[in-house]
Parts: sequence; structure tokens; C-alpha cells
Amino acid sequence: MWKKIFLFSGIAFVSFSLPAIIFLKSWKANSDEEFSMKAKVKLGIEVLLEKKSRLLTGKKVGLITNITGVDSRLRSSVDLLAELSGVKLVALYGPEHGVRGGVQGEISHTVDKKTKLPVYSLFGATRRPTGEMLKDVEILVFDMQDIGSRSYTYISTMKLCLEEAAKNRIKFVVTDRPNPINGLLVDGPVLQPGFESFIGAGPIPYVHGMTIGELARFFNEELKINCALEVVPMEGWKRSMDWSETGLIWTPTSPNIPEPDSPWFYPVTGLIGELGLVSVGIGYTLPFKVIGAPWIDAEELASFLNSKKLPGIWFQSFYFSPSAYLFQNSFCQGCRLIITDKEKFQPVATSYHIIAALSRLYPEKFNLNRLDANHSRKFDLANGTDSVRRKIVAGEPVENIIANYQTPLKKFLEKRQKYLLYN
Repeated sequence: MWKKIFLFSGIAFVSFSLPAIIFLKSWKANSDEEFSMKAKVKLGIEVLLEKKSRLLTGKKVGLITNITGVDSRLRSSVDLLAELSGVKLVALYGPEHGVRGGVQGEISHTVDKKTKLPVYSLFGATRRPTGEMLKDVEILVFDMQDIGSRSYTYISTMKLCLEEAAKNRIKFVVTDRPNPINGLLVDGPVLQPGFESFIGAGPIPYVHGMTIGELARFFNEELKINCALEVVPMEGWKRSMDWSETGLIWTPTSPNIPEPDSPWFYPVTGLIGELGLVSVGIGYTLPFKVIGAPWIDAEELASFLNSKKLPGIWFQSFYFSPSAYLFQNSFCQGCRLIITDKEKFQPVATSYHIIAALSRLYPEKFNLNRLDANHSRKFDLANGTDSVRRKIVAGEPVENIIANYQTPLKKFLEKRQKYLLYN
């Protein structure tokens, strides 16, 4: 019945940690060259170092990166640029979760233990580099892995850095990386004026189907930033590729995006999580892959959602206890999300159907009309509009909500065409 099934183990510590250990033992027995040959895609950072290092020769370079800034052999771009002959790496800039990764919450300025370089926080008291932070920099390099959803803060950090580079007349180089979902799937409302925020960088849909380099080109021109921008494209990447087809090893982009398929689930349950009403697996072993609460009937919810026959997804009745965050140590019932056909799957539309189902089945517990101002605002900013929440509260059919953003979505697809770098 299912043509394509992407089913992952519910035991995250086994499915993530153990295979990593086994794989690394195998990798250690091989040469770096053999490991790298498994990659079908040459990353922008590799193209820069192998073919375009002249861009940086003789320059003082600042690097905006994190733990995902690695080449196909998992060597850090911090270390690669620090060792590059004729280039002086003078400063590092850390986004959410920090340059070396793993940090939750705001981060502080520090010094990188390995390179002894100053690390300036872009996720603390300031979220854009100041003139003082940029005083010794002639070129800014941005090398980070995005996950394809507008509310992920890395693209907002890039936009703010583009603006500051323009103000300070600093050249900005983006070393491109794959969109782990793919470059075709586009879904959700286009952000409306007035809803810009750190989880809403600009007028793009929630799932944008662009690479980080393509987004830089889009922001730079559409938002009239007018920075001296150069994108170093990848080689071998095609728009139809999801991460599993790249041959690259996944590095968790943040603590709750641990696996290469996580970006597929984030745009479904990430929006729901902004409401603060149900757990979306944060604090459990399946972040963003489950929904639940103590007051949900798992069989009832799964049956109701499956009766909708939503394209590309199946809901398994599921039981879990988060060890942290919402409903910590409480027994929750709900659903596990199983993507059955990635070509038909519509993540944002699916999210709205789930919200409507919860509103209908559990109106006393899941009621958007009773949301506090903080959660209402968070949900609106994530959606890039307040029309979704207002229509749900008014009881409008989900189909109307989805239809409402199709015209802006079509206009976006036409507008983005000139910024695309890959077929």
C-alpha cells in the first residue's frame, strides 16, 4: 500500500549513537580520501579551498560558523581556514548553539580553545556583529548548514550579517550547502510585512526550498541590502536531492535536529510547538517526530488524522514520557509521524490539519482562542502572519487556510527563480 516508507527507530539512543560508533570504526580503517569519495556532493567550503582560495589570499577573514561547518571528511571549516596558507583568520562569530555547538540558550563572547581566536556571540546581547567586532575583518565567510525552514535562526543570522557587512563595506562570501529537505518542496504562508523577527528573516514561505547561498542572493537583492556578496556554489547537488542522496554525513544542526530526516518533521510540529499546548517530542528521544499530551487519547487522535488521508503521511498511536520541557516526566498519549511519500508530503498543510484535529477533539485543552498573548505572538511570528491563527479560531476549514496562501506562494516561486543556482 505504501510506495515509499521512511520509518526510523523509536529508540534514538540506539538509532543515533550506536551506528555512529560502528560507522566511525569502519571509517577509521579507511583513508580520508576513501571517506570523502562517498560524497556525491562537493560542498561550497571544499570548492572555495580547492578552486577559489584566491578570494581570501592576503585578506583578514572573519568566519561565521558552527559545528555544521565541516567538509565531507568532517573537518571543521574553522580549522581549515586557520591552516590555509596566505590567509589570516582573525575572528569567529557564533550563532545559536555556538561555534563548536551544543550550547542551549544565549551564548557569550569567548575565545576558541583550539585556535585562540576571539569568538563573538551572535545569539546573546547582540544578534548582529557590531563595528567593533568587525574592525579587523576584510572578508566575512558564512559556512553553516540550514534545515530549509524559515523559523530556523541560522538564516536570520546570515541576513543580519549581510546587513552589517554592507554597512562596513566588507565582502561577504557564502559557501553553499544542501537544503536537506530538497530544493523543490515549498509550502506554507509567505511572511507578511510587520511579522519580521529573528524567526522570520524575510518574505519567504515557511518551507522555502532554497539553499543558504540562494537565500543570501534573494535577501541581498529583494531586501536591498546591496552587500558585496559572492556565493561559492556546490558541485554535484541537484534540486531533487534530499540529504540521504548527497552521500554526506549529517552533523546535528542543533540538539533537537539530531538526524538527517529531522528537517522533514520540523516544519510540521515546530509550528505546533509554538502554541505551548502539546509536547512535540522535545525532551524525548524523537524531537519533532511525535505529538502528545496527558489528555490526548492516542487511538482516537491517530484514527481521526488517518481518516483525513493526508498526502504522504501516516499517524501511529504513540505513548511517551518527556524527560524535560513540556509535560516533563508525565505520561503522554499522541501520535508518531511517519512520512510515507516525500514527493506528496506537505509539511505545513499537515501541521494545520493536526491543529484543527486537536481543536476539534479536545476543545477544553487545545483552544487557540484562550492562548496567552506570548504564545499567540510566537505562533504568529513563526507563521509570518496572524491570519492562520485567526482563521483557526474562527473555525474556518483547513482547506480555506491552505488556499489563502497559494497566490503569495505562486508569486514567491516566480520571484525566487532568478536566484536559484542549481537545476
